[in-house]
Amino acid sequence: MSIKSNIDYVNELKAQAAEKSGRKADDVLLVAVTKLHTPAEINEAIDAGITDIGENKVQEIMDKYDAVKPVRWHLIGHLQTNKVKYIIDKVCMIHSVDSFHLAKEINKRAAQHDLTMDILIQVNSAMDENKFGITTDETDELIRQISEECPNIRIRGLMCIAPFEENVEDARPYFAAVKKIYDRYADRKTDRVDFRYLSMGMTHDFQVAVEEGSNLIRVGTAIFGYRDYRKEEK
Repeated sequence: MSIKSNIDYVNELKAQAAEKSGRKADDVLLVAVTKLHTPAEINEAIDAGITDIGENKVQEIMDKYDAVKPVRWHLIGHLQTNKVKYIIDKVCMIHSVDSFHLAKEINKRAAQHDLTMDILIQVNSAMDENKFGITTDETDELIRQISEECPNIRIRGLMCIAPFEENVEDARPYFAAVKKIYDRYADRKTDRVDFRYLSMGMTHDFQVAVEEGSNLIRVGTAIFGYRDYRKEEK
């Protein structure tokens, strides 16, 4: 199958899941995850209607940025503070903020470029030791700290990576726990806290995530096929 047909199929499944949750397909943003995929593949996806792409690593953004057609870039992987400066003026949103230390660096670099950076707080609702993110209990405090002390950051919502479950139904509680926090802030609009995105769901579990309230899904394999991880080792 072509990248375009894969995108069409993902959009069809997204629409079905959105309908189950009482929403429309357009209410859920599809971010194509482009880790280890080439600019040519990414451009093919853009030609097929993709408007937003997500990269896990800063270096991949730097390597591909000039070769990719106009698109909105998202940093969705773990971000080290010493690499914020390289992508602060290239991405529209950083999904993986999980500490005040990182937020302060993002705020500093955003101020240097006279911009406001949109971020998501990464919540590890499963308390999975193999994943980054803060606990559900820590979320309110981090939102408070950032909103009070980082004027060049706007918190746009939350991000969650559920543990891989053979039965995707088992992921529902992890998504539901983050949706519960999201709902508390959905109507608390300020200049620095303006929730719009609940980033949950990847190739394996995005339908369940959408049914549980996600309005942004990060899908790579279902669009581009399996990655060649040998590229990552070079």
